[in-house]
Amino acid sequence: MRAFVCTELTDDLSGIEIRDVPVPEPGPGEVRVQLKATSVNFPDILICQGKYQLKLEPPFTPGMDMAGEIDALGEGVEGFEIGDAVAGGARFGGFAEYAIAPVAGLQKKPENMSFAEAAAYPAAYLTAYVSLVRRGRLQAGETLLVHGASGGVGLAAVDVGKLLGAHVIATGANDEKLEQVVAYGADHALNVEQGFKDRVKALTGGRGADVIYDPVGGDVFDESVRCIAFDGRLLVIGFTSGRIADVPTNMPLIKGFSVVGVRAGEYGRQFPEKGAENIQQIWDWAREGKTRPRVHAEVPLSETLSALRMLENREVVGKVIVRPDL
Repeated sequence: MRAFVCTELTDDLSGIEIRDVPVPEPGPGEVRVQLKATSVNFPDILICQGKYQLKLEPPFTPGMDMAGEIDALGEGVEGFEIGDAVAGGARFGGFAEYAIAPVAGLQKKPENMSFAEAAAYPAAYLTAYVSLVRRGRLQAGETLLVHGASGGVGLAAVDVGKLLGAHVIATGANDEKLEQVVAYGADHALNVEQGFKDRVKALTGGRGADVIYDPVGGDVFDESVRCIAFDGRLLVIGFTSGRIADVPTNMPLIKGFSVVGVRAGEYGRQFPEKGAENIQQIWDWAREGKTRPRVHAEVPLSETLSALRMLENREVVGKVIVRPDL
């Protein structure tokens, strides 16, 4: 089969290429999926650079979120059959024609979702759910400030925030993309290059944002500290800006806010029962048509590197999907 293989960890992603590799065999509790779609996530880039929490030794195939049809069952697998359309995630292996996935991480693909939409869904919406519900305690009527709102995890936070009844202010650095975020459902959109602190305060009657969802870090985090409400929750999702910010501890003391770290996958590993509830909830929403991932583009497997570059260069509103069948 063809697979997109990382042979060397490099900052410029030059150590990845398409190769012919053996078709993998599922082990106990696993299935083999003939892939129809795999979404590109920022951690895929970091893993290939050796900068992610999960450290893999080359050669390996990145790709976390996938959708396709089961074509082989491992020992002890129950509840799934060959031919089932499924979606879900593994920690790697998705940029290929076939992948192995543990059944614990799979769901039957909702009939109202395409394979591309189903692949775009798991990581982004699980991150948004754990962030806003479990860690951020977002309540209906509160103001949610979403940074990096045009990206996959940002747009999912906009979607989930509106579903939960929040007033959503989105930020980004591109006016054209922000217009699409407003069309998607955000109540307001602010360009961070023009500053956002004063405008967030103006939009909230001087109070500030109750919950701030920050996958960007750096200067965006610094300015967020100055427009968060008393008893607010500043959610640390990631650092796509490249700089990990510091916060003077007098600021949360005086302003009475919390800085809350979010690792959605780790939350589920630490609290398995809640983790299962989280996954069940986001897929229930999908089946009920209450959430809607946005697919920005679909590219063939041979152009996986281009898909990673699109994400790296901030060209995407939503998710880019790799399709082995294109």
